[in-house]
Amino acid sequence: MDKKLTITNNIRKLRFFASEMTQLELAEKVGASRQTILNIEAGKYTPSLELAFRLADAFGVPIGEVFEHRTEDSEDA
Repeated sequence: MDKKLTITNNIRKLRFFASEMTQLELAEKVGASRQTILNIEAGKYTPSLELAFRLADAFGVPIGEVFEHRTEDSEDA
């Protein structure tokens, strides 16, 4: 059995609580494209460590409030 790492994020929720910040506003704040923010929110893209910290800084929260992870056992068929 291998371990599977799943990373989730709270960006959409954090944007809502930050005066309903748009994806474009967040992208401009962190130096990324709106499409990058969209893909991170949707779980289709995992950001670099640097971008992850910039996202946390943009919201003024620890990185653990933006991203969460869990490790599960996965069986190879």
